[in-house]
Amino acid sequence: MEEKEIQEVETVEVETVAAAEEVVEAAEAPAEEKPAKKGRAAKGKAKRKIETVENAPQSEWKERVVQIRRVTKVVKGGKKLSFRAIVIVGNGKGQVGVGCAKASEVIIAIQKAIAEGRKNLITVPIFKTTIPHPIVGRSGAGSVMLRPASQGTGVIAGGAVRAVLELAGIENILSKSLGSKSPLNAANATMDALKNLRTFGDVAKKRGLSLKEMLNA
Repeated sequence: MEEKEIQEVETVEVETVAAAEEVVEAAEAPAEEKPAKKGRAAKGKAKRKIETVENAPQSEWKERVVQIRRVTKVVKGGKKLSFRAIVIVGNGKGQVGVGCAKASEVIIAIQKAIAEGRKNLITVPIFKTTIPHPIVGRSGAGSVMLRPASQGTGVIAGGAVRAVLELAGIENILSKSLGSKSPLNAANATMDALKNLRTFGDVAKKRGLSLKEMLNA
């Protein structure tokens, strides 16, 4: 009886060891294959991501949010809350616009302001990297004075005036905001000044002279 029990124990041990080895081999084989699959998949995904980034169209238009303000409107039954967004839109190549819109949500207000800014684009005459001549723009109670500057001066401005000038593509200019400190008035006054700028060629045509004659005079 003892010999039979010993033989049965030995056979059970051998079977368990063999089963354990099979389990270990089965576990090791997928573990070796899985990293290869992950590596291939990761390479494929990385390539796809790089391709999408390279092929993604990049718009030349840039938007800059100047102010987001909560406003209220008194209506029958209480007050209606909404948000007002002021956004400057430009391509840095002489075109810029100002948009102002209201909506019940901030994101919608910004989107509407961007759309309005693209509708109100103006073309700015740029002489080298500055403006052709000094000018003063006005809007409401605010006014902005702009003066041309030499190379290396930079944009000497702040707030909404700086945003308009940078997105218009002007690199060297002097400015001073006078009167109202409202960002909307400052932006509109800057737009008024840039809109009224004139080039040397336009002035020469109005005077009936050539560009050389006007400059020599």
